[in-house]
Order: sequence, then C-alpha cells, then structure tokens
Amino acid sequence: MTQDIYVVIEHIQGKVSDISYIMTAAAKDLAQHEGGEVVGILLGSNVSHLKDNLALDRVILGEHPDLKDFSSDAWKRTLLAVFAEYSPRAVFFGNTTIGSDLSSSIAAHQDCPIINHCIKISDQGLVTSQICGGKIMTDSQLSEKTTLISMIPGGYKPEEGQGGPPRDVVEFPVPDLSDLKVKVAQYIEPDTSDVDISQEKVLVAVGRGIQTEDNIELAQELADLLGGTLCASRPVIDQGWLPTSRLVGKSGKSVKPDLYLSLGISGATEHLEGITGSKTIVAVNSDPDAPIFDVAKYGIEVDLFDLIDPLLEKIEAAKGG
Repeated sequence: MTQDIYVVIEHIQGKVSDISYIMTAAAKDLAQHEGGEVVGILLGSNVSHLKDNLALDRVILGEHPDLKDFSSDAWKRTLLAVFAEYSPRAVFFGNTTIGSDLSSSIAAHQDCPIINHCIKISDQGLVTSQICGGKIMTDSQLSEKTTLISMIPGGYKPEEGQGGPPRDVVEFPVPDLSDLKVKVAQYIEPDTSDVDISQEKVLVAVGRGIQTEDNIELAQELADLLGGTLCASRPVIDQGWLPTSRLVGKSGKSVKPDLYLSLGISGATEHLEGITGSKTIVAVNSDPDAPIFDVAKYGIEVDLFDLIDPLLEKIEAAKGG
C-alpha cells in the first residue's frame, strides 16, 4: 500500500464540481500527515483539461466514450482497476449522488472501511465527521486497509483546492466496458426559462420554517427589497411552493451569491453542499443547534416571523432615506 491520498474528481457537463475542490483541500491536509501525494482520478471523455485548476500532485486519467457521463457500472469498474494497480492509502468521494453510489458499492465489493460525512481533517490527521444532523462530531483514524472517505462541504472553501496544473499525468488503460448493463443514452437538462439562481448576487432562501405557502409572499417581498431572488431548500420545492429551478443543494443548483440569506433552513448536508461558494451567509433559525450556523458568517437564533416584519420596515426606511 502506498501513502498517497486519492480523490475521485466529480464533473458535470464539462465543469468540475465544487465538492472536488473541497475534497482536494482535505486530501492535502491528510497527505501531509500520511507522507504521501495527492492524486486525482479523472474519468470521462475529452476531460484532460479539467485537471489544470486542481491542486493535485498527480492525475490518473481514464478516458473512454462510456465514461463521458456518469455511469455507476462503468465508473466502478474503472476505479476498482485503478485501486488494484496503485493501492492508495485513502480515497475521497463526494457525499453526493455520484460519490455515495460509488463509495458504498466499492466498499462492499472490496470489503474495505468507509468513513462518512467527513467535514475536516484535524491537526492530528484524524478524519472529523459531522453526524446526527451536525449535532455530533466524531474523529476517526484510517484503517490498515485502504480507507474510503465520503466528504461533505463546510470545512473547506473550494478555492483551497484550486491550483495546478499537476506535476504528472498518467493515462490509465480503461478496462473492457463492452458488456455494461446500463449506458447513458441522453443527458437531459432542467428547464432554463426561469431565473438562473447560480448567477444571482443576492439570494433569499426559505426552508421548512416558512410553514405555509402563503408565507412565501413575505420572503418574496424581502427578496424584492434587497434586489435579490427567492430560492429554497428541498422541503419547499417538494410542496410545490416554488419551481425546481429555485432548488439549492445537491439535487438542485450550487450558488455563489455575495449574500445568501437563509430563513428557516436547518442546513442538511444536501443543502450545505450547494452554498459553500457564497461570500456571506446569514442564517435565521430558532434552533441553536441547526447545522446552518456552522457555515454562516452571521447567525440569528430567532423565529423568522419575529424578524421578517421589522426587517422589512428597516429596509424600507433605509431605502426611503
């Protein structure tokens, strides 16, 4: 077994996902303690250029038409071949739909340990995980076997994993993929007729704490006064109170506004993944243990309905003055 720390690079439609930069930053910290290098595994088709802005020592590049869009079977086979060839000390996966699919099946196939919900590598080189909705933090050591690590956002900024280009690129021979049971036929993008929240500078986000659809109007009024756009977490979208184009998080969009005002959002991992690029996060929640406070620059422990009316009055007065 080597002491190198590997990162499975996630990318969608020609763009590296923020979680890949976050994993790279964590891998750098872990590699310092283990004495190895940070190695990225980049799978796809015509994706070599994606390596140039990642702070990696080395890249293992696997290119094949059947790896162009994520396919669980194709990616799993290729990764297993990579691990058999190089025997890494640890491998980072994103705590995303892609990473969770791969890490769980590979852990079962290889009978190797997996540490979930990693948010940070401690000063002692331990893997710090956030569990029970952020209410408990645990520290874990790497196993004697290759250890898989599932990474969540919040402990690192994406820019901490940016850099490059890598010192070395190794072209890896992709195994036979001719007998795949499932292949990607088409990539269907969501409706783009609505506003693109990923490009907005000011976002007002509502979550379960908004309680009813009628209360959406209050949040919309606040967004209008701030010159921003209304968006939401999964519970609001599932109720049909806002369109899916306004969904922030793992199954929605990643956003990078100058101001992200969160109203009544607890901060589940899936939501936090989409807001780590925000310059300033302001969280309003009545639960002092809400995970959203862990990533917010400013936090207010209050019922949002006790705040929103006086806040509207203050903004209106300021704009009138």
